Amino acid sequence: MAQDRHDFLRRWSRRKLEAAKAPAPEAAVPTLPSPDSLTFESDFKAFMQAKVEEGVKRAALKKLFADPRFNLMDGLDTYIDDYSKDDPIPQAMLEQLEHAKATLFGRQEDGPGAPAEPAKQDVAQAPAAAEKKDDGAPG
Repeated sequence: MAQDRHDFLRRWSRRKLEAAKAPAPEAAVPTLPSPDSLTFESDFKAFMQAKVEEGVKRAALKKLFADPRFNLMDGLDTYIDDYSKDDPIPQAMLEQLEHAKATLFGRQEDGPGAPAEPAKQDVAQAPAAAEKKDDGAPG
């Protein structure tokens, strides 16, 4: 059993040394066409290899994405609208908001010294709240 292990290790070591001495084959990048001659249907895989210069890669990608098929708006872009234009709230919605405000908070007169009606409602509701506490329940 020990002999088999030694034979295996010798064989492995010998192969490893032979592989290290052998010259490594160079992976040749195929001759690339000029980026100007590329079309949308061209194969761009050769330009994306690691050994291709960065400038050549960029030129090929620029040519690819210059195609009009990549310039279509999908309608989902949030920032395509002109938000500098005035977009007033419709009158019906303003009336609805005023009604909700009056219902929830009561009518208030415009002006800094105007009496607040919600305070009057709080005073009117205060005796009712006091009666609830006096029903004998702890609390």
